[in-house]
Amino acid sequence: MKTTHNVTIGILLANLFIAFIGIGLVIPVMPTLMNELHISGTVVGYMTAAFALTQLVVSPFSGKAADKFGRKIMIVIGLFIFSLSELLFAVGTSVELLFVSRIFGGMSAAFIMPAVTAFIVDSTTLKGRAKALGYMSAAIGTGFIIGPGIGGFLAEYGTRAPFFAAATMALIAAVISLVFLREPERQNLETADSKAAAKGGLRKIVLPIFLMAFIVIFVSSFGMALFESFFSLYTDHKFGFTPRDIAIAITGGAIIGVVCQIVVFDKLVRAIGEVNLVRMMLILSGLLTFAVTITHSYWLIMAVVFLLFTGFDLIRPAVTNYLSRIAGNDQGFVGGMNSFFTSLANVFGPVLGGIFFDINIDYPFYVATIVIVLGTILAFFWKDPTRHQTAD
Repeated sequence: MKTTHNVTIGILLANLFIAFIGIGLVIPVMPTLMNELHISGTVVGYMTAAFALTQLVVSPFSGKAADKFGRKIMIVIGLFIFSLSELLFAVGTSVELLFVSRIFGGMSAAFIMPAVTAFIVDSTTLKGRAKALGYMSAAIGTGFIIGPGIGGFLAEYGTRAPFFAAATMALIAAVISLVFLREPERQNLETADSKAAAKGGLRKIVLPIFLMAFIVIFVSSFGMALFESFFSLYTDHKFGFTPRDIAIAITGGAIIGVVCQIVVFDKLVRAIGEVNLVRMMLILSGLLTFAVTITHSYWLIMAVVFLLFTGFDLIRPAVTNYLSRIAGNDQGFVGGMNSFFTSLANVFGPVLGGIFFDINIDYPFYVATIVIVLGTILAFFWKDPTRHQTAD
């Protein structure tokens, strides 16, 4: 039984890993594609927004569908759609087809993420859930880390080779999931708040036990989106960083974040709880985001970036673990809303950051700091309704 459980979790994590590798593959070959198809930077921005907007719109509905129709079917459909998305990008010779590809990509992410999260919650006990969700975040982070590297290597065989590879990997993952995954037994979990259990659908969002968690998801995702979108431009303009320097900073920070998710996340949740961990990481992230603007030493800014990734990377699994405990039988719903607020931040963060960057290159980081500070203040009014039960 334990072996079957480990295989199931392994397949789920592999699905996320493959999906996020595919998302990262585009990074090293995009300049070449821009030249081939004469695409402007503005169009690339719109393609990125098309992915995020589609995920934003579809996520709430796909989350509810995962509760209604099952986790497995949503994961399998999502992987097939993702494979189609990558195939379209591989053969696309027009901007319109690339947009269609990104729209399908956003749809696939909306199908996969909530269903995988709910599947993991169904397949784990409360004791082992934090570790499993930490592994889930690590799988996502690792996919992001090595995706561009694999894309650059495969591009040696042709600009479109990374996308054919991603389409094939996703197709194989879909077939493996279809054959080997078994729909998990739903745990009959009680919602932590009787009012939440009584409310239906999207009306649950405004309840404090959910709303505070979703605000934190938006705040941390907004800060991370701003940082990742403009860090390379910022360090190039201000410090003359080379692409190698930028790669070392981002890859090194992401690796440290993944290690923390695997090694220390579960221990921290057991020691201080998700809400306290989120508060601490928000404070750390806010201070370090501001520190980027006043740091001038090469190694000091590297240290700031490494620690900043750790702060951001521990917030998401902490909030996800908290939501899994309070959501009762609405695991798909909270997974969908988690994806919704992440996408919302990924749309508005880079757009606002671009506007402020054109005014002053420090302004995007000031804006991110302000948003994180406001989120931190709100987080201190966040109460965990199950803390007394957990203590018992």
